[in-house]
Amino acid sequence: MEKVNLLQKFERIREYWTPYIAAELNGQQVKLDKLRGKFVWHRHDREDELFLVVKGRFRMDLRDRQIMLEEGEFLVVPRGVEHRPVADQEAWVVLFEPASTFNTGNVENERSMRDLERI
Repeated sequence: MEKVNLLQKFERIREYWTPYIAAELNGQQVKLDKLRGKFVWHRHDREDELFLVVKGRFRMDLRDRQIMLEEGEFLVVPRGVEHRPVADQEAWVVLFEPASTFNTGNVENERSMRDLERI
């Protein structure tokens, strides 16, 4: 059992759209990711996702609207809801989701990552 300093962990991340596992609890993973640019439209049929903005801001595109998230804000995307994160500038995001969550959900492409590293 050790404490985690989010700022120090984020400083180690050099790539965008590459989530790292920071911790695990009760079948859930706490993931850290830096966002910049547009991700892929996707959905998770069995998992909800929580996005918490630590630094910067980003927009969550939904098929019927857009939600802007600022530092200190979070959003839960319910399972089955198609979404696309978009960050015009770098954003640091903590994700809380079941360990089974595949980063691109129902889509397989160059951003798909099956084996995440621990940070």
